[in-house]
Amino acid sequence: MTEVQINAVDEELLDTVLAEDVEFSGNMTFRKPLMIKGRISGRIRSSSELHIDEKAVVEADIQAIVVSVKGKVKGNISARDRVELFASCSVDGDVTAPQVTMETGCRFNGICTMVAPQLDAL
Repeated sequence: MTEVQINAVDEELLDTVLAEDVEFSGNMTFRKPLMIKGRISGRIRSSSELHIDEKAVVEADIQAIVVSVKGKVKGNISARDRVELFASCSVDGDVTAPQVTMETGCRFNGICTMVAPQLDAL
């Protein structure tokens, strides 16, 4: 079997980074790429990319174009394009996307459903 490696995003290319000391609870909606390094709980909706860094803890149902996870997520993830699970991540919840990539070593507990892209989703 071939080892899968996902390319990490360059933080400098992102519009917004929520630092490690940020804690947020509630509904989050955004339109430009975002990286979470802190603790978030609630619901996340985006028409862009969401990157969850290694030390981040997210307890939320997530919908975005691309969801890239290095940290911990407890909740369902739905992406219009793809979901990337890095070796360092832990995901407890279902994943739905046309394209799902999991690096060796990632911890995933849920149901993975790969569906055809929906043009009107999100």
